[in-house]
Amino acid sequence: MNLIFKGKDASVANPMNGILRRMLACGKHCQIIEFSLTKGARIPGHKHPHEQIGFLEKGKFRITIGGKEHTLGQGDGYWVEPNIEHSVEVLEDTIAIDVFSPPREDFM
Repeated sequence: MNLIFKGKDASVANPMNGILRRMLACGKHCQIIEFSLTKGARIPGHKHPHEQIGFLEKGKFRITIGGKEHTLGQGDGYWVEPNIEHSVEVLEDTIAIDVFSPPREDFM
């Protein structure tokens, strides 16, 4: 298992238009993902069995969690319980850092 993850070595995935994803680090029980989100991009409603917490390093987005809408900006954080539907509408170019537990196999 890796103990050190170099940002310059992280591969970038482009799962949908306006969304870039990099795995920053991964352990046995959690992983950290950086999302670069372009203004106007949308992450459609979805859910997964992973707990997800995150914060906005910069930018602004509207996140809907379990049917409740919230507008968040730089420094704001969020928590998504497992199996709760959530979606995002990007209002400004944004960098979001998310932690998933357990790690998402589909992001490796």
